[in-house]
Amino acid sequence: MGDHRNTASNAIGLCLLPQELIQNIFLSLVLPEIVRLKILNKSFSTLISDHSFIRQCNSLSNSTTWLFVYKKRWLRDAVLHAFTNRSSDRWFKIPIADLLKPVDFHGEDLYFLAASANVFLFASNNVREVVAVNLVSVTVKKIPPSPLGPRGTSSWRRSGMKLVTETDDNSSSGSGHFRFMFAEFVGNRPVLFVYDSVTDTWKSREAQESVLPRGGLHVFLSVVHGPRESVLVAVSTPDCDTNTPIVLRPRFDSVEGVNLTVGFNWGNLIDRLHVYGDGYMMIVKSKGNNGRSVRVLKGVELWGLSLDGRKWEFVSSVPNEVMSVIEKPYGLELDAIT
Repeated sequence: MGDHRNTASNAIGLCLLPQELIQNIFLSLVLPEIVRLKILNKSFSTLISDHSFIRQCNSLSNSTTWLFVYKKRWLRDAVLHAFTNRSSDRWFKIPIADLLKPVDFHGEDLYFLAASANVFLFASNNVREVVAVNLVSVTVKKIPPSPLGPRGTSSWRRSGMKLVTETDDNSSSGSGHFRFMFAEFVGNRPVLFVYDSVTDTWKSREAQESVLPRGGLHVFLSVVHGPRESVLVAVSTPDCDTNTPIVLRPRFDSVEGVNLTVGFNWGNLIDRLHVYGDGYMMIVKSKGNNGRSVRVLKGVELWGLSLDGRKWEFVSSVPNEVMSVIEKPYGLELDAIT
C-alpha cells in the first residue's frame, strides 16, 4: 500500500509541473518506460499521445540502437525483451499479447519481423498476414497482402525488408505514418515493394542498374548473395515513392592477409555465418568437429559497402583479446540456420 501511495503522490506532483518540462523529462526515457507511464496516469496518456511529443519521440527512437529478443512460447505469453544503448544497465520487457488481442489469429503464434520507433511488425504463418502494432497509440493495424500475394513467415527475409517511420515535423499523422518495404526477384529482375500506412496501399517499382549517388539517406535491401557477388537494392528516403530504386552488385576484391574471410568459398560454409543488414555484412566464424553440434566462436568481421556500392570493403574485426573472453563452446542446431 505504501509503495502505491508513493507512486500516486509522485505522479500527482509531476503533473503540477509545466507541460513543456514534463515532455522534456519523458523524452529522456526510452520507449518501454514511456509506454508504462501512459498506462499509469490519464494526464500522462494525453501528453504522450500529443502529435508533437510523438514526433520528437520518434526522432530520438530512430537514432537509438535496440536489440530485441522475442519470446513466443504461447501467444498469451508473447513478450519482447529489449536492450538499448541509451540504458545499458537493464533489459526491458514489452508485453505484446495484450496488444494483439483485438486481432484474431485463431491461437496461432506470431513472428516478430521488424521495428522502427514505436511501430512493430508481426507476421502469422497459417493465416499469412502481417500486423503493425503501435506501442504509443496502442493500436493494431492489419497490412493488406503485397502484390506478390499472402506470404508465410518463411518468405520474409529480414535482410531484404525495412520498416521506416514518419518523422517529418510538418506531418499531421503523428505516429501513425510508416512505410514497410521489401525487395525480391520477380522475373529475374530486382523489384522494390513499398507499403504506405496512410494510403493503405502497396506500390512496386523495378530497380534500375546505376551507380549509387553520393550523399543523401539510403535504405539497403538484400536480394541475393553469391560466392563473390551480392545483389542489393538501394532506395533513398524519405522519397522512396518517387525516386527510382537502384541495383547494386558489390563484389569481393582480393584482400591481402589470410586472416580475413573473403566470399563463401574458403573452407566449410557452416564455419561462417553471414548476417546482412543496412548495407553491412557481419561474418561470424566458428569451428567444430565433424558430426558434432558443439562449436567454438573464432572470429567476427564487419564489412560494408563502398561509397559507389560496387564492392564490399573490410571495416573491422573483433580484437583477439576480446575473442579470448567470448571464445566459449556453444550448442548449435544445424537445421535451424537457413
